[in-house]
Amino acid sequence: MQQTLINNGAYPVVSRDTPALPSIVGDDELMSKRLNNARILMYSHDTFGLGHLRRCRTIAHALVEDFRGLQVLIISGATIAGAFDYRARVDFVKIPSVIKLRNGDYTSMDRHIDLQETLKMRQSIIRHTAESFEPDIFIIDKEPLGLRGEVEDTLAYLKTRGTRLVLGLRDVMDAPHLLDAEWKRNDVMAKIAKLYDDVWVYGPPDFHDPLSGLEVPQALRDKMRFVGFLQRSAYGTPKPDHVPEEDYLLVTTGGGGDGAELVRDFIAAYESDPSLDHKAIVVLGPYMPSEQRQMFMEAGSKLPRLKMIEFDNRLEDLMVGAKAVVAMGGYNTFCEILSFDKPALIVPRTQPRQEQLIRASRGEELGLVNMISAEESANPQAFADAIRQVWTRKPPSVTAPGLQLEGLPTIAAMVEECLARKHPDYLTVVQG
Repeated sequence: MQQTLINNGAYPVVSRDTPALPSIVGDDELMSKRLNNARILMYSHDTFGLGHLRRCRTIAHALVEDFRGLQVLIISGATIAGAFDYRARVDFVKIPSVIKLRNGDYTSMDRHIDLQETLKMRQSIIRHTAESFEPDIFIIDKEPLGLRGEVEDTLAYLKTRGTRLVLGLRDVMDAPHLLDAEWKRNDVMAKIAKLYDDVWVYGPPDFHDPLSGLEVPQALRDKMRFVGFLQRSAYGTPKPDHVPEEDYLLVTTGGGGDGAELVRDFIAAYESDPSLDHKAIVVLGPYMPSEQRQMFMEAGSKLPRLKMIEFDNRLEDLMVGAKAVVAMGGYNTFCEILSFDKPALIVPRTQPRQEQLIRASRGEELGLVNMISAEESANPQAFADAIRQVWTRKPPSVTAPGLQLEGLPTIAAMVEECLARKHPDYLTVVQG
């Protein structure tokens, strides 16, 4: 698939036709690049779901694959950060977990510890990690100042040490009026312009501007780079037992903390329409409450066409084998749908953020996915009809040709340029 980037001159765009590494020199001499002693620190606040950690992990894995000698350390609040595999030279530091509730409030994972105490511990660990690791680049995922400002002090410290400070934003943040109110409370826009050297947007400029509808200082606009969507890869390991031999639908709720309605409606559609005979794997998600998980496991066991599983840390392999996908429309799932070229039906959540609705609506407008609302999916027959349609839908490469996911090679090029300029002795080319 190829990507057409429309640049109206407002946003600088870094674009590469092919990945930088590995490169072919001559007929058969494989060369690769080495960033000697280079260090990248990443921050993923992880208060709800797995999206932030999975995005950081994707970038980290791509960078260490491209550059020998590079070390990446991810600071994560995800309760199950250790459930994922990490490549050599990628590791994580676990900070105490904080949960974001459906109403937008926060609470400590350990209910016996006050939220303010937890935030103090998190802030201390983040600062100490930065001081000890001494990163060349610090990449913050989505939250410019961290959860409740917990990273602001570390950003100011690292700026005095010459660390390149990068804010990574999703293609869609939230509805403009909600994001504007949230950021104005803490003067976030001015602090981004003051603290950060770069702002990377993980999407193409012609898909969506995450800061549309906001008054954005030119100093911040000048730092924005639309890098493109982040391509995903399957592991290619032997199929697990829960993967059927025949074609199947994959139903995924992401982390699952807010996925109960989707699973409930999907089961209801299968219960109400016996002619819906497609096999389906339903991944409930590790953050779905245990009572809901148990209820859905029991309901699914009565429908032989459905296979219910709680969690698979290699969801990419499940997606690459699926004929079509039914999902909620988070950023990572959307990138996987495009990466593996899967027909998809998106049922976006709208609380506490409208991010998924905006992304799904734009994706449908461009012909990338089908979308139905949560109200429509609550109608079993309407949902069953939509499932039948996505089963026969053409993949994105057919319905919306011209899209290329070039985020990872673009990021690699920017990292190489930054570190080679800052530390010319870091970069060497070696025979692979």
